[in-house]
Amino acid sequence: MKKDRKHLSVSAIKDGTVIDHIPAEKLFNVISILGLDSIPNQITFGTNLESKKLGRKAIIKIADKFFKETEINKIALIAPTAKLNIIRDYEVVDKRQVEVPDEIIGIARCMNPKCITNNDSVITRFRVISKPRISLRCHYCEKITDQEHLEIL
Repeated sequence: MKKDRKHLSVSAIKDGTVIDHIPAEKLFNVISILGLDSIPNQITFGTNLESKKLGRKAIIKIADKFFKETEINKIALIAPTAKLNIIRDYEVVDKRQVEVPDEIIGIARCMNPKCITNNDSVITRFRVISKPRISLRCHYCEKITDQEHLEIL
């Protein structure tokens, strides 16, 4: 008996980045913090895809886009399980697990409304005090910002 398989294929990208292993519920956070909703590049994303590691995952393919270190750090804060695949001429030339750095500078907001960083033009600076559930200690006021209250700038 012959099985009839129906499937959709997503076209490969010639050059760009694939962000894989994003927790499904974090997909739109990642799109937002990277500003992908306002760039002209071809973007393909899928969510609630089956994953052995995550149960459900999301994936984003961005043509002709390669991320800077600060952008990769933003991804790591929101989706620490994410993996980046760099594509050049239709081939994966680099695979990389995102890593939360030990120090976060200028990409997250301190949750303390009285912190100097929320009242003067001082760049935020945090020490990462726990992973993979992210907790950050503010360099200035020492208030701890946890994953639930994390706001990316």
